[in-house]
Amino acid sequence: MHNMDQEKAKRAQSLKVIVSEAIMVVAVIITVIVLALIVSGYWLNSDFKVERQGLLQISSIPTGATVDIDGDSDWLQRTNTSKVLSRGQHTISLSKEGYDTWSRTIDIREGLLYRVHYPRLFLKDRKIEKTIDLTSVGYSVVSPNHNTVLITNLTTEWQALSLDEEKTTSQKIDISKLSSFVSVPEEGPASFIGHIEKANWAKDNAHILLKTLNNDEVEWLLLNIDNVDKSINLSKEFAAKFDDVQIVNDSANSLLVLQDQNMRKIDVANKQISAILIENVVSFDHYENEIIAVAKVADAEEYSLQSLNLGDNKTIVLDKLSNPAQVTISRFYDDKYITLLNGAQVNLYKETDFEPVADFELNFVPEYIKVGHDGEFITMYTGANIATLDMEAQAIAEWQIESANFGWIDNDMIYVIHDENLIVYDFDGLNRRIISAKVSDSFPVTITEDKWLYYCSSGQLMREWLIPR
Repeated sequence: MHNMDQEKAKRAQSLKVIVSEAIMVVAVIITVIVLALIVSGYWLNSDFKVERQGLLQISSIPTGATVDIDGDSDWLQRTNTSKVLSRGQHTISLSKEGYDTWSRTIDIREGLLYRVHYPRLFLKDRKIEKTIDLTSVGYSVVSPNHNTVLITNLTTEWQALSLDEEKTTSQKIDISKLSSFVSVPEEGPASFIGHIEKANWAKDNAHILLKTLNNDEVEWLLLNIDNVDKSINLSKEFAAKFDDVQIVNDSANSLLVLQDQNMRKIDVANKQISAILIENVVSFDHYENEIIAVAKVADAEEYSLQSLNLGDNKTIVLDKLSNPAQVTISRFYDDKYITLLNGAQVNLYKETDFEPVADFELNFVPEYIKVGHDGEFITMYTGANIATLDMEAQAIAEWQIESANFGWIDNDMIYVIHDENLIVYDFDGLNRRIISAKVSDSFPVTITEDKWLYYCSSGQLMREWLIPR
């Protein structure tokens, strides 16, 4: 009898173990399923119904701003965090003690991540310092990292300002042996008699490609501000007239040029120019080794959109066009995109298989199209009219500014100087704020290291501290 009781106890214990393990397995499975649904964006709404939501990821400069979502905020909601939101429109507001505020309405799509990384709050009570004199500024341009400004003037001694240190420093750039547009009088210093039409920095922040003009004559200069003696006058070196020049790689050792509208490649280190890569090019752009070009078809009133890989020099015709459209290629996340600007029509494609993504019709005809620093914003503009394609939302915003002379104060924010007021906007014209007064439009405005705001006022380079001191 005792043995039977023991057997019963053992069987009961075994059954408990089996049931317990089964419950644990079921619980694990349910937990995994629930977590998978949450990761996929599914959530219980206020009516206890399951719906698929989206994820908002928001950051700001400075960090730690309070996030108000649809009028609700709590201590858990700070920038540099993520939050699940129901699909549809939500109003996001940011605030921080001692700073101004920022807000916008966003559209959350189910199952997708929406990144908002560009909000900048400006300190209200900022310390202002005078740094150096800027009495003879001609053309000036800021480097991609916003730490250096090239300043040209009517002499042959230009300046490179370093803005990334506590003390602003200036380096002289002697272009007397680089440019042909130099006049040497019998007495007095030599002068630069040309003017700069456009300038593009390489990503190494040391090389600048300059298109200079003197009457009808054009010279392309590749200026090395770290070692001016290694600078190159491309027009003289290759004894050629170039319609356009673009920097291909970060160090500016590789260039693409248009000569009589035919595209060639220049190897700067070896001073070699290639055979023709694409003929009759109307517009082109590149991303790393891939070139996208619109070219006129020979003996025909039509155009072709072509892709060329510099690795194997293989050209593919992607599409036939009836008009000479402008084209860009860019990367956003892990995908490459091609943007065609044909008059007021904007067509967006994925580079892989030339897959259509979106079409837009603008209310004006842009003259220029430019890709932002990380491919997130594509800006089209003419005069004071701007259209910005936001790749995150895949939507276009059209807006106007007070002056056609605008620039980028950082990677995500546009500025304009109007009536000596420095006005900033988000990339799409929202969050317009006047942040400084008595600002001259003779010098670019820039933010460096997220600590300093630089601008010119009454011939002085001014620096405002964007962080408390």
